Amino acid sequence: MKLQLWRNATLLLNIDDISILIDPMLGEKGSLGKFPMTDNELLNPLVDLPFNRESLTEKLRMIDAVAITHLHPDHWDSTAIEFIDKKTTILCPQAISEQIREQGFHNVIVIGEHIVWNDIEISTTKGQHGTGEIGDKMGTVNGFVFKKEKQSIYIVGDSIWNDDIAKEIDRHQPQYIVVAGGAATFSVGDPIIMTSEDIIKVCEYAPKSNIIITHLETVSHCKEDRQYTQKKIDQKGYSNQCLIPKDGETINLSFD
Repeated sequence: MKLQLWRNATLLLNIDDISILIDPMLGEKGSLGKFPMTDNELLNPLVDLPFNRESLTEKLRMIDAVAITHLHPDHWDSTAIEFIDKKTTILCPQAISEQIREQGFHNVIVIGEHIVWNDIEISTTKGQHGTGEIGDKMGTVNGFVFKKEKQSIYIVGDSIWNDDIAKEIDRHQPQYIVVAGGAATFSVGDPIIMTSEDIIKVCEYAPKSNIIITHLETVSHCKEDRQYTQKKIDQKGYSNQCLIPKDGETINLSFD
């Protein structure tokens, strides 16, 4: 397996000869505008993709499927809807499948609890996108586990650390766990994705898993950047377990 971080939650996962684009936000810098309930006037996304439009078009020609955890615009934006071929296989939970079909996509495959697609086992997982009233407003979110033979990677998606994440780790025993860091927080309420403290809890709970941290330095309501997150990880002694990729960086996933 190989994993490339494009930006934010957008990942390209290669499993043998199959390429799966996860949570594509493909718009140019600033294309989403100001997010509501933030204490700043910054326009999202804060950075461009790490390659130009010509390269993006070529990369999209090479993908075999798109996997979508939920429909928030930093995971599925209007540019992705426009640029991705409507015949492309879309892998998604039931809750968002009809809306994606209404956007013109003809090959939507609903993932209930578990399916096998192109010899890849794909499972949906539960998440919690914040707490209290804010968490309720953020709605239902999911993640995915991809398995091929003895190789597995758990894409947690937009979630804080909670018992559901622990249960998914127990259930799937993933060798790699991709978490959304950055401690995104609105002007009211608690963080809606993982803080560095949450990430440390993942490390403690899953000491045999490698942790990959994404969702950093791209959207305006994130409070923790790469430097801050790395410092906290280093202080707790989890540097060898965690990786914070740069935008555009490809990771060759090794499995013992």
